Amino acid sequence: MKIKNIKLFKEKCYIDGNWIDSNDKKTIDVNNPSSLEIIGNVPKCGTDETKLAIEAANKALSDWKSKTAKERSTLLRYWFELIMLNQEDLAKIMTIEQGKPINESRGEIVYGASFIELYAEEAKRVYGETIPDPLPDRRIVVIKQPIGVVAAITPWNFPSSMIARKAGPALAVGCTIVIKPASQTPYSALALGVLAEEAGIPKGVINIVTGSAKEIGLELSTNPIVKKLSFTGSTEIGKILLAQSASTVKKVSMELGGHAPFIIFEDANIDNAINGILLSIFSASGQSCVAGSRLLIQDSIYDEVLQRVTKRVAEIRIGDPFDDDSQMGPLATRAQVENIESSVAKSIEMGGRLVCGGRRPPQFDNESLYYEPTIIECPDMSIEVAHKEMFGPVVSVLKFRDEQEAIEIANDTVYGLASGVFTTDIGRGIRMSQAIRAGIVWINTYRAVSPMAPFGGFKDSGHGRESGLEAVNDYTREKTVWINTSVEPIDDPFRMQ
Repeated sequence: MKIKNIKLFKEKCYIDGNWIDSNDKKTIDVNNPSSLEIIGNVPKCGTDETKLAIEAANKALSDWKSKTAKERSTLLRYWFELIMLNQEDLAKIMTIEQGKPINESRGEIVYGASFIELYAEEAKRVYGETIPDPLPDRRIVVIKQPIGVVAAITPWNFPSSMIARKAGPALAVGCTIVIKPASQTPYSALALGVLAEEAGIPKGVINIVTGSAKEIGLELSTNPIVKKLSFTGSTEIGKILLAQSASTVKKVSMELGGHAPFIIFEDANIDNAINGILLSIFSASGQSCVAGSRLLIQDSIYDEVLQRVTKRVAEIRIGDPFDDDSQMGPLATRAQVENIESSVAKSIEMGGRLVCGGRRPPQFDNESLYYEPTIIECPDMSIEVAHKEMFGPVVSVLKFRDEQEAIEIANDTVYGLASGVFTTDIGRGIRMSQAIRAGIVWINTYRAVSPMAPFGGFKDSGHGRESGLEAVNDYTREKTVWINTSVEPIDDPFRMQ
């Protein structure tokens, strides 16, 4: 990895404006998932360092929320500009620690920066409202105030954009933040901290703590100073954090697991649908909570679509993520590869039919973290890959007869984050969008995202919304102010009601 701005590669935590080691000097190694080489290490912090970060955020809160919206907007805008100026270096850092192809990393940096850009503007538009009162001499005013110190726990699959999506609205409305990035991908987070410091964001407003997920997560979710916890990750960990956060009645937002249905009707534009399949399932090596990992094809076109999809999947270029021609890189961890291998084998034993893939690519060492794009035909939802979130380049394929059966299969899951419907019948598309129990429905497109649109799920995929104006509301709390405008004294106190 050759980056121009070497200052971006930090191997220390960022607490109260200082770059520090853990108290006991312990570290965590960070691996390149493509070469398996150790690229560096970061502090292995725990409870004590997390408390320091929370205290620093609390100390900085008063001054930060007292700044005018314009002042906060200016600092966020400068942060955005610095991210864009350093986008190539940031992309290289992401690729070497996460393994996604360099072109995907470049795209993520721009996407993440767009959150900072949007909320730099929205910082100036956190409006309240005035409500008419039935009495002529009273007014009701609702104002929005920052909720306070915010904790953000972010995943390894999108290590830059998930931080920007949380920090952007939090900082815009006047909150301060403590960020816990994934241990597999800490350098993207720390690089953003370097640029935030350079942008002039005051010390303590942003704090970044690397280390023990269990210890740091416990402190962030139980410390009474933290008023809001935002988590993106697995449903299992999300439920633990929800339970821990209940002890201090925190406001929480959870973006959790997914197992999205990708539904193709017989009247669909097949070419468009197949392009959507490749994008939805195999970008980020399938390591995405919105991956369309359950492919539902109407019976009348089933054989044709499966044959064409298989041909296109076989053409996906797997290789060095720093090669511009690579379309798919390695998975992020050995545990993830082994989990996929186990589920694929079990699914075949249960009656699934392996159509293609199902192994580590022969051109790579058997110890590598690469895995071939894999398609498994499933007779029903009982097959493991059909009901389990794979978080890898594996798609289960199911057949359906009609609209009603497609809805039943789509909703036959504990997850409800995203879904895709391909049909040229707009009425059918609207009916499906209303019937599918998911927070996002893409019609004749997939993975369309915008910082202006709310993002979040139903059921075990979480609650709360990120992006859009809904995110602004998630980092504020409403205060109702009742004003008596009359100057005349009231003899009977009960008349004040």
